[in-house]
Amino acid sequence: MLALISGLLTGLSLIIAIGAQNAFVISQGLARSHVLLVVIFCSLSDALLIVLGAGGLGALIKSVPSLIEYIRWFGVAYLLWFGSKTLFSAFENRSLALGSNKVVSKRKVIATLFAFTYLNPHVYLDTVIFLGSIANQFGSDKWLFAIGAVISSTCWFFALGYGARAASTYMTQPIFWRVLDFVIAAIMFTAALLLALYKLD
Repeated sequence: MLALISGLLTGLSLIIAIGAQNAFVISQGLARSHVLLVVIFCSLSDALLIVLGAGGLGALIKSVPSLIEYIRWFGVAYLLWFGSKTLFSAFENRSLALGSNKVVSKRKVIATLFAFTYLNPHVYLDTVIFLGSIANQFGSDKWLFAIGAVISSTCWFFALGYGARAASTYMTQPIFWRVLDFVIAAIMFTAALLLALYKLD
């Protein structure tokens, strides 16, 4: 139980910060666009990375520092592109009322989620290396720790996606969606800057 609870609390503390991935989950929830697909993708991706970390992938990544460095700059480029795209959309003369937003294809949503998840070095540093290292301190109970972290991650994404979806009923004014675009763009640009300046030890 100690390993399970530790996994729950540690996983929640790492994922609760509003980064690029969480911002995208919120925006999809508010737009009521492919919410189930988004939360399932994020939950399964986190589960996969947590299990791989507990299984020893973190040690392998540490042995190839250049791998994280390549991922870092792909991530920076993608965040800058997505942030610019979102910023420009804030100035578009469009109807942003609930139900009138442009429908985004499932393929495009998955591609965006893939980039936010797997082109982000922090994912590997936090989820694979950090959580993996803690999990392995529990010895034979490391998988209970991993299960706890997976449960917290899954609950968070479902609460975030469907919480935003429920809140969207009260957020139908065009100004809200315009401000949301500005906020998300700011998050993307900030994440890109931090990622570029972050010391990957």
